[in-house]
Amino acid sequence: MARKPWDLAFTAEPAEVAALRRIMRLHLGIWGLHEVTEEAQLCVSELVANVITHVGHGTPATLAVSMSGTRLRIEVHDPDTRALPTLLDTDSDAETGRGMALVDAVADRWGVQLGPDRKTTWCELATSLTTSNGHVECRRVLRAEALLGSYAIVEESLRPGPGRLGRAVAEESVITVIMDFLYWLRAHGCDVDEALDRAQTRYDAELDG
Repeated sequence: MARKPWDLAFTAEPAEVAALRRIMRLHLGIWGLHEVTEEAQLCVSELVANVITHVGHGTPATLAVSMSGTRLRIEVHDPDTRALPTLLDTDSDAETGRGMALVDAVADRWGVQLGPDRKTTWCELATSLTTSNGHVECRRVLRAEALLGSYAIVEESLRPGPGRLGRAVAEESVITVIMDFLYWLRAHGCDVDEALDRAQTRYDAELDG
């Protein structure tokens, strides 16, 4: 899976935070990184809140998301190179600085980079990916790959190769497997539409769980 870097310009206002969180959740769903969605949304909230509080309402800023190896990297760019994020203990009575403490608690690492005309506050979240373009290792994915491997032994045309074409072949392989199971369900007198609905419901429930 190709996870291309993306960025989004926004204005540092409290009303923007919810929209940025939704966009982050959408992109992570496309990238198959549901496992870090909550942590990523929290980091976005705190990094943006840091700009609002310490740089000012209405500041033009940018959210940038990419992969750093197998880590998810989140950056927020703003034009103020003087207002640096501070890290305070979460038990402190201070009303500021706690946001970066939350980022520090959930992120694998974080930092600040200063440029001639902007500041970049970034953090990276660990994932269970084995490669940046790979997929999350989980029981269901491993089972599916084992099944596809068995099909590939029988049907040489189902054997996926590398690159974009390989991905297209792999997708067709999955569709072929699903079709075979649908034929099996019909041959045994099962309601195919009901089975698909149940599978979709369980899939959605696990993603949201």
